[in-house]
Amino acid sequence: MTVRVRIAPSPTGNLHIGTARTAVFNWLFAHRYGGTFILRVEDTDTERSKPEYTQNILDGMQWLGLNWDEGPLFQSQRLDLYRQSIQALLDNGSAYRCYTTPAELDELRAAQEANHQAPRYDNRHRHLTLEQEAAFIAEGRRPVIRFKIEDDREISWIDLVRDTVTWKGIDLGGDMVISRAADEHELGQPLYNLAVVVDDIDMKITHVIRGEDHIANTAKQILLYEGLGVKVPEFAHTPLILSAEGKKLSKRDGVTSIDDFKKMGYVAPALVNYMTLLGWSSPDAEELFTLDVAAQQFDFDRVNKAGGKFDWDKLNWINSQYIHAMTAEQLLPELIPYWQAAGFKFDPVTDRSWLLQLTSLIGASLARLDECVEISRTFFTDTVTLNEEATAKVTQPGAKEVLTSLATAIKAKPELVESEVQELIKQVTKEQNVKKGLVMQSLRAALTGEVHGPDLIQSVLLLHQHQLAVPRLDRILG
Repeated sequence: MTVRVRIAPSPTGNLHIGTARTAVFNWLFAHRYGGTFILRVEDTDTERSKPEYTQNILDGMQWLGLNWDEGPLFQSQRLDLYRQSIQALLDNGSAYRCYTTPAELDELRAAQEANHQAPRYDNRHRHLTLEQEAAFIAEGRRPVIRFKIEDDREISWIDLVRDTVTWKGIDLGGDMVISRAADEHELGQPLYNLAVVVDDIDMKITHVIRGEDHIANTAKQILLYEGLGVKVPEFAHTPLILSAEGKKLSKRDGVTSIDDFKKMGYVAPALVNYMTLLGWSSPDAEELFTLDVAAQQFDFDRVNKAGGKFDWDKLNWINSQYIHAMTAEQLLPELIPYWQAAGFKFDPVTDRSWLLQLTSLIGASLARLDECVEISRTFFTDTVTLNEEATAKVTQPGAKEVLTSLATAIKAKPELVESEVQELIKQVTKEQNVKKGLVMQSLRAALTGEVHGPDLIQSVLLLHQHQLAVPRLDRILG
């Protein structure tokens, strides 16, 4: 059997991390077994589906490296296929036209709520006579199509993650609507469960890999497969991504879309790496790996049943490892957009050498790309404001004399190299008869406004190249 899997997002919002993690598992499984990974866009919700969301999904998948083998395929272009299947279910007696009005359904729900009963349809129009149908049509009622679900039916399957899963028909809410209301003899807009099954049949999907929140849908869909007389695929219901409090991750938790993670400065390989670990563990306990490496080991025997709690510290650590492994040449193009968005003035072409030096200086300090703005702000701005600690350093006894000597020496050197700065610090330390720490601390404070930061020698060189070092020292000295 050739493995065929799919990811089927709805373009009613940006690509969500839960959908992306499901895509990762599908991609890994397909590549593990030399199969096919299909992208299908479920855009039958015409009111909420937007082209910009579709584009966001496509861009997000490509950015993550989850390239698909077939697609994208759009449900909105397949309506005739769904209606053929609906008609087949009507013809074989598995489905029927239901004329219950919205008001009657509201009345039914209210009665069930008053009696503390679970909401379910009572199947009242399952056995209408031709005369009853004609009377409803004469009233102007427009029918939906319902699929029959027997209360005494038991639906069971072997789940690749959860072993045996069993549902009872009585717990599925009564006969299921598979098509929205339409005129007599017409078939309306197909609904989710029907369209999914028809698509998976048509695309010869062998394994349906999706979140555990679809388990009830799976029970209904198995009945639809049977109603259409086709083989049921295998199912794997993966754990949900949970918040730190153990609840399903939602927009209320803040960042949830892949676009958000990208803007925050997470690099694609790190985010994919982390998503893979949200529910799966590698046999060798490694935590840093590429998609290709994970695909060589991936299978559902190592996918957890319990939801994976989202851990920002873990994600930041993984992200930092990928950033730190990048060369300055690789990292610079990633940082430039953040500097430009911050309004920093530079020319990416003529300042390239200087930018590469800056990238080398700050790269090891970054856990996220967006942190480059604050950590490098001092290298782009004409003036700096000293914080309380820095002010104390430049006003301590001996600091003014030290900074005066340093300013005089630096002014005499239009260009500096690392060894010259080191020698200059040694010289001033000796001349002023002070500790080297006082020289280093007061110099950093005067140049950057802070007492902590990137390597001081490299910072001096970069600031001097942009003619910022001397003016800052002069300003401190008054």
